[in-house]
Parts: sequence; structure tokens; C-alpha cells
Amino acid sequence: MVNRVILIGRLGTDPELRTLESGAKVAKFTLATNERYQDKNGEWQELTEWHNVVAWRSRAEQAERMFKKGSLVYVEGKLTHRKYQDANGQDRYITEVVANYMRLLRQPGEGGSSGYFPGPEDEIKAGGPPAVQDTGGEEPPAMEDGEDDLPF
Repeated sequence: MVNRVILIGRLGTDPELRTLESGAKVAKFTLATNERYQDKNGEWQELTEWHNVVAWRSRAEQAERMFKKGSLVYVEGKLTHRKYQDANGQDRYITEVVANYMRLLRQPGEGGSSGYFPGPEDEIKAGGPPAVQDTGGEEPPAMEDGEDDLPF
């Protein structure tokens, strides 16, 4: 079974960082994704979906430091649902994306980037492999003729 969400969108708010009694840090922010489509009359419509995103621990601190309202970001995580009670004692339900990988993206013409692709300095690591592998200055082994590194 798989529970995986991938979003690319713009932050609707600056990340809000809190420290829980346990010392764990949590950041929350909203992310807007847009979809354009043609309706039955041939008119272009734009649909905006808002997503609640939660980041924990070091990812929370990095989100607060690197993300600002309007930032274009890539978020990967899992979809969660939870129930809570509001101030009036009413049961409320919320759907959130718990982020386990996040990355700041750039628009064409921003910074030194020539496209949407971020540089290594934009990486928010989630305990995974480094964005650029250090080979210790050695060249990788040469491939034989007809051999490539593509998985297909």
C-alpha cells in the first residue's frame, strides 16, 4: 500500500513554527496548487486548491528559515486526516500533508538558475542521500561502449 503525495505550488503563508512541550518543533503552512482547464464553452478556467502542510523537527526549522509567503516549493509526504475539537467543543476534521521532503524551487530568471530547477543550496534534506555525491575528487569509472546509466 502507498500513501504518497507530491505537490508543487506556492506558499499562502509564511511557515508558522511552534515548539511542543516535548521539545519537538513543528511548522505549518498552506500551499496553493493551480490547474487550468477549458470548460464546455471553450473558456479557460483556473482552479486553485489549498493544502495544509505540516513539517516536523529539522524540516520545520528549515522551512521557517527558507520558505516565505509566495515561495515556489516542491513538497513530498503522506496524506493524513485527524479530528480535533474547536473552542466551542465541536468536532472538526482536517486533512494535512505531512512533509518528509521539501525543496525550494526557482522561477526562470530568479537567482542564478536558468529554469525551475533548484541548486544544491536550495536542498532541504530529510535524512536521505546527499543531493550531490562526493567522489573524493576521483572520476567515476568509464562505461563500456553501448552501456549507459539509464534504468530503461
